[in-house]
Amino acid sequence: MDGTEARDDASQWRFWVSDYEAILGVTIVLVVIGSLNIFSSSFVVAGTHYDDPYFFIRKQGINLVVGLVCFLIGAIDYHKLVMCRKVAFGLVLALLIAVYFAGVEVNGAQRWLSIGGFQLQPAELAKPTAIFLEAYYISWRVQHGMRCNLLHDEIYMIVAMAALVQVEPDMGTAMIILGIPLFMLFCSNMKKSTKMKLLLGGLAGGAILCVAQPYRLQRVRALLDPWMDAQGAGYQSVQSLQAIGSGGLFGMGMGAGISKYHYLPEAHTDFAFSVWCQEMGFIGAFVVLVLFVMLAYHGVRISARAKDALGQMLAFGMTMLLVGQAAINLLMISGCLPVVGVPLPFISYGGTSLFVSMFVVGVLFNIGLRNAKEAKAEKSARPKAQDFVRPRLRRVK
Repeated sequence: MDGTEARDDASQWRFWVSDYEAILGVTIVLVVIGSLNIFSSSFVVAGTHYDDPYFFIRKQGINLVVGLVCFLIGAIDYHKLVMCRKVAFGLVLALLIAVYFAGVEVNGAQRWLSIGGFQLQPAELAKPTAIFLEAYYISWRVQHGMRCNLLHDEIYMIVAMAALVQVEPDMGTAMIILGIPLFMLFCSNMKKSTKMKLLLGGLAGGAILCVAQPYRLQRVRALLDPWMDAQGAGYQSVQSLQAIGSGGLFGMGMGAGISKYHYLPEAHTDFAFSVWCQEMGFIGAFVVLVLFVMLAYHGVRISARAKDALGQMLAFGMTMLLVGQAAINLLMISGCLPVVGVPLPFISYGGTSLFVSMFVVGVLFNIGLRNAKEAKAEKSARPKAQDFVRPRLRRVK
């Protein structure tokens, strides 16, 4: 058996043979898990507040249809999508400003716009917009053989969006909007001295934001010992840890968890994974963790195999957006980070969050598909071994 036949036999034992197929397959599994978990974690609050235990899962079904449309938009050629970056920035900026005049206030924060019976969170739309802006800047500088600078027009636009989100207030989302583009910039061809300034400035800025408001400082203190104020600042962390710990190895069973009965706040949104851990146990939690690791692995591979700098930076930024949010949420519910209100992609309930996540998957799918097509074209254009004719050598007497 030659090498080609061995590779073909090996590929038959895999669920997918390319990175973009892996991204799509993992996303489908996460969406199924998320839909099951959203129903299980929301039917109590839905029955209490809306007299309909199926209220949130019905809305999730509609969100999935819209999310599919967002996926198809993201699957458009990314070279065409990046040309709309400034239009997207203007639209997001207008929506963020509109929040202050016509926004819906929930839990003391004014972050949503009510449109056609649905609540849209413009801050979520700012995340991929910021990545497109920064990816274009970095790729343009790299293609022209120029070093990236810390201060440039795109970073000012990103700071403007992050600032508007910060004063909503929503520090967690603001840090993601600004943090991922800065991390992309840190990984670019900037000078080492500039990277050091960026690193020190980022650490200092994050520390200042954490202590700028009294409630944030209380959350930081509760992080060190949540049981010190178990009925106050540490309440969410304590309830989340108790939910996770009570799940054991195999969990209480789907729908049998007790934390969602008004013990754990935001059980179907920010702390949805805590409910999943309680009902599905360590095994269920491990499955979800493996799925996000697979997203990170194949997303990085798509970035590394992209043929141009724009594709590399876009795939890298979009992967960081999905996996970074997942890491923040998982560290938050496990008590390793303060409560910052960052949802877990595909698992937490939230229409705008799902739309953005599906769009991001579409962009990764598009870049990965383009990589596969170009690799296939290069392989077909490469001369085969049988095309070479070995010259005959005459014996010299």
